Amino acid sequence: MKCVVCKSSDIQMKTVEEEIGSDIILIPIDVLVCLNCGERYYDRKTLKKIEELKSKATSRDLKIEEVGKVFKALVA
Repeated sequence: MKCVVCKSSDIQMKTVEEEIGSDIILIPIDVLVCLNCGERYYDRKTLKKIEELKSKATSRDLKIEEVGKVFKALVA
């Protein structure tokens, strides 16, 4: 398999943190990643899992933990 973006053949399975939800929820998920440019490749099973987790997050059925806070500077 070659990367559709950079044409590199250096693609490996890696665990990445995918962002879901209107608030950012990080989920660890295994996907193929181009080690040259970072392009990610998702199969149907992975996409289905992400959609299920998004649905659970929306209905507040997803167990989450706080790992930090985001602050915004109020600049006039």
